[in-house]
Amino acid sequence: MNESELLRDHIIQFITLLNNLKNVEVKIDDGGQVILLLCSLPFSCKFFKETLIYHRDKLSFEDVKDYLLSKDKLDNDFGLDSKCNSPFLSGVK
Repeated sequence: MNESELLRDHIIQFITLLNNLKNVEVKIDDGGQVILLLCSLPFSCKFFKETLIYHRDKLSFEDVKDYLLSKDKLDNDFGLDSKCNSPFLSGVK
């Protein structure tokens, strides 16, 4: 993901890639999907990634996806750029 790409668009592309892999019988477990998604985020998401990883015992792909989409919606509702380092992430636990 590059810095100018919207989180929502990135997630859609990521899920499409996962589905394409599944169609050719490449299996990636939920934990692997979480790591791949978090690693695919740009450096500006460093705080977000650390917050999720260190404040949760277990992360599911659906949880991470939902957090990212909620963050994207909040940014859009408040007219902010969809960048990962925003004040709204401090409450993610």
